[in-house]
Amino acid sequence: MSIASAPYSRLTHLGVLRFRGPDALAFLQGQISNDTQRLSENIPVFAAYSSPQGRVLALIYLFPHSSGLVAILPREILQPTLERMRRYILRAKVQIEDAGDSLIVAGQVGAPPESGPRYVERDGIGMAPVGHDQNRFWIIGAPDKIDGAVNPAAFEQAWRLADIHAGLPQVYAATSEAFVAQMLNLDLLDGISFSKGCYTGQEIIARTQHLGRIKRRMFHLRLPAGDWSIGQALHLSDGRQGRLTEVIESDGGVEALAVLNVEPNPPAAGDASIGNSVDAAEIALPYRF
Repeated sequence: MSIASAPYSRLTHLGVLRFRGPDALAFLQGQISNDTQRLSENIPVFAAYSSPQGRVLALIYLFPHSSGLVAILPREILQPTLERMRRYILRAKVQIEDAGDSLIVAGQVGAPPESGPRYVERDGIGMAPVGHDQNRFWIIGAPDKIDGAVNPAAFEQAWRLADIHAGLPQVYAATSEAFVAQMLNLDLLDGISFSKGCYTGQEIIARTQHLGRIKRRMFHLRLPAGDWSIGQALHLSDGRQGRLTEVIESDGGVEALAVLNVEPNPPAAGDASIGNSVDAAEIALPYRF
């Protein structure tokens, strides 16, 4: 497996949690929204790690690396996630650690792995497709084996913009514990198993799914240029309200993902909120609600 045939670079905003021990798979099965048994078939797992109240604390990408099960998530919430998970180990034979700089995360655009959608690994370098975006791939390995020369800052910006275009959510410190998994479209992104056993937050996630139409969803927006930030409240001119989950400057404006009310609620004439509303262009996601 070669990673030199297409542009790739380290993604410095992401870190790696590593899970070791005979109970690692079973432990994660009781903690996250997706079925970890898929990892035994080398199928990558995208999932939410939620509070008992069903609020998403972190979104993780899990892979069966040769050094232990590894999870990719933003560095800014890695330590709180680690500390919270350790509280639930109890008697399970599992160790959780920050892989630090022994394993780093990189991204690659354009060169498919050798085994289609599955996780593949050779000489300690693991590779897997990024969700349904089959043109981008995660790379996990030691720093001395991943020395991509692409400008990291520019590559990270482009990578996060590609996440927006693909409708792939992320949770950062400003949005941790703000949403239920379906608000981030995880049920549409193969991020929730409704047939596995119990896990933390399952009751709320299952209830949300079975109550009928979900009232808030994540949308792709183009916003006017301005000082936008992740977690910022948003009030659109059509009356929808919510919060930004990702923002990236692009072509003189800003592209964003935001969790909003599904149904518009246009303000009445004279409503004071009209002056604070934002004219945003909604861009179709590559999947449907």
